[in-house]
Amino acid sequence: MPVHRQITYTDELLADGTAHRRYSDGREEWRNRTPAGTVSWQDSQGNAGVDEPLGKALVKRTFRDGRVVYGREGGYGRTLWSGGVLTVNRSSFGGRVGIILAAVAGGALLTAMAMPPDVLTAEQEEELRRQAAGQQSSSDGGSDDSGWGDDSGDDSGDFG
Repeated sequence: MPVHRQITYTDELLADGTAHRRYSDGREEWRNRTPAGTVSWQDSQGNAGVDEPLGKALVKRTFRDGRVVYGREGGYGRTLWSGGVLTVNRSSFGGRVGIILAAVAGGALLTAMAMPPDVLTAEQEEELRRQAAGQQSSSDGGSDDSGWGDDSGDDSGDFG
């Protein structure tokens, strides 16, 4: 499925440890990392839910109403969602570099990104969780992964 639209966003870390995300389409989102490693969120359009990393580059976004969408992280602050929406984090690279990467993200870099799945079974999700846990336990634990600069769940628009 091709990219239908591209949305950029910026993140601001707030004093209380939450993040405020502003999208180029006018939406705003408030995000809070949970002790379990997921991110709970609510947005300015009345949507809310939880983002959960599944494996190395996949994220599962579960809406409060039970809808689920998947996103595939492509590096450089880009996530391609199952509905054809590409989100690009402009706060990762400010200034000229951010402008260049945002422009390139819709073209050459995108060709390397595989579409995320539309649906996964509970067994497939559990296997991805096990793989992620195995990767985490074998790492040195020295990385600084605050979660606010990543792309986990960076779009709650209409995916269908």
